[in-house]
Amino acid sequence: MTFGLACCAIEMMATAMARFDIDRFGAGIFRATPRQSDLMIVAGTVTKKMAPTVVTLYEQMPSPKWVIALGNCAISGGPFVFEGQYNLVEGVDLLIPVDVYVPGCPPRPEGLLEGLMKIEEKITGKRRFPVPDKRW
Repeated sequence: MTFGLACCAIEMMATAMARFDIDRFGAGIFRATPRQSDLMIVAGTVTKKMAPTVVTLYEQMPSPKWVIALGNCAISGGPFVFEGQYNLVEGVDLLIPVDVYVPGCPPRPEGLLEGLMKIEEKITGKRRFPVPDKRW
């Protein structure tokens, strides 16, 4: 389910382009409805005004469901968190449970693909594309 809130959503859209090709993982069709989704990618800054909507959409998703927090703003509030700020949620994990965190400002499309592989590994217990051996 697409939930692009800020500039991280542009990187999420870039993951669907030909250079990175998210379709090879079977995740190429971003759904706009929670009833057809089992994965929510929260990309960007979550404000306190948007927080109830995020929670409502998460609750409408059928079980089992997973969440990826994409970008520093979704993970910890990003560079906008400072003393006296009043409108930002300092991490989407304060609202809904997060399974995988993809850091970066902005996060690279390769990071989102790695996050998808981590979700797949969490579900199936094995990795589709094993990490290559570091010994050369």
